[in-house]
Amino acid sequence: MDRFGYHVRDLRERRNHTLRSLAEETFFSYSKLWKWENGQRAPKHRVEVEQLDRVLNGQGLLVELWDHIGADTSPRSHVSVPGLHVSESSLGLVTATSGQAGSKDDDTDTVVVPCRVHGRILFVPVPRRVVLASGLAGLAATALPASTATATTMAADMTSPVEHFAQLRRLMIQTDNLIGPRHILPALQQNLARLVALRRTSRGADSAELLALETRYEELAGWLAQDIGDERTAHGHTAKALDASHITGDNDLTAYILGRKAQLAVDTGFAADALGLAAAARRTARAGSRLEVIAVMHQAHAHAVLGDGTEALTAYDIALTLLGRADTDGTWGSWLDEAYINTARARSLAALGDYEQAAAGFDTAIAALPATYRRDRGVYLARAARAHAGTGNISFAARIGLQAVGIAAETGSARIVSQLDRLDKTLAAVGGKEGVAEFRAALDRIVLNPA
Repeated sequence: MDRFGYHVRDLRERRNHTLRSLAEETFFSYSKLWKWENGQRAPKHRVEVEQLDRVLNGQGLLVELWDHIGADTSPRSHVSVPGLHVSESSLGLVTATSGQAGSKDDDTDTVVVPCRVHGRILFVPVPRRVVLASGLAGLAATALPASTATATTMAADMTSPVEHFAQLRRLMIQTDNLIGPRHILPALQQNLARLVALRRTSRGADSAELLALETRYEELAGWLAQDIGDERTAHGHTAKALDASHITGDNDLTAYILGRKAQLAVDTGFAADALGLAAAARRTARAGSRLEVIAVMHQAHAHAVLGDGTEALTAYDIALTLLGRADTDGTWGSWLDEAYINTARARSLAALGDYEQAAAGFDTAIAALPATYRRDRGVYLARAARAHAGTGNISFAARIGLQAVGIAAETGSARIVSQLDRLDKTLAAVGGKEGVAEFRAALDRIVLNPA
């Protein structure tokens, strides 16, 4: 019932419904919908669930979840969606439980993995044993054993705890781009727990420094969680990072995390919210800083997703102008250059339907990308493939999409898989072009296909 209610609320919010507007459209009472959402009562009849699923465009997901509650004794109507039964299915907004590795209960030891549900690839929590049994062992990255050391012992073992955790974070950032977030996030979360324990026993300047570092760990954990498709955990870590940044009083850090929240909002389907968050990030950022440039870029892409092409392209021009006179202190956005902004512009051009320019921008970015940026290469390849498919260059799109499939399998990046899922739908519509069948078969091999 809790799982069913969660997905009702999630779908409602994604469709921009309030409970009252949903009640008006479905002809269900406000109180009934509220009880369903909050797990206090399950729908009694299948026809109610089918009506709700239709209005929310759940594509049968709510019906499948309701089936597991087993409350109905009425006959099934012809509207029901047969097929997959995934009791752990989700829209991706689920909490990763990688820290439970080694649990005695195999059904509670879950990992978030790409899974086909009613023709879509969603990121869902699945028992690790199921993933391992499927042969997709690479998706079942296991967390490192949790440390049992006390905060006092940890501090005694470290010459400089702040430098120790700072070095660990830098190392995990570098390693993430090479081998992907699925392998890095569990280790980062466990080191974050150690860092929190140490900070709580510290006082004075040490406590303040550790809190500032904890904020950066939370932000990085949010980014990695987003990149494996675990959006709820991503929102949770990023919210904690924002709260901690206000406690530290570091406005630069607050501006950066507001920008990350804008990025997370637009990537999870809330572009209008992203505009407000990006505007807040720009207000908070120091004038003339690279943080200001980053905020403007987030505004630009949100405008593009909302279909405001003129606003989007104007914002990118502003970002380039700001970059030309931005400071070079190296603390924030040291990676930001003209090529990065042009690659971001290519993504927005694709969102606006200008596939020719988008494809050219991604091709340029891929050619310039260092070999060590393996995960980013996969993201660029997947986006380039979608852009080339949009121009009608189907065989080439399938070929570079196939390269991205290999990197998605290595890294577990949901950003790559999500783009490939969209590419798959485009290629499926054109059928027997060269390379299409090979791409589709390869993609199918790296996702779970539960029966």
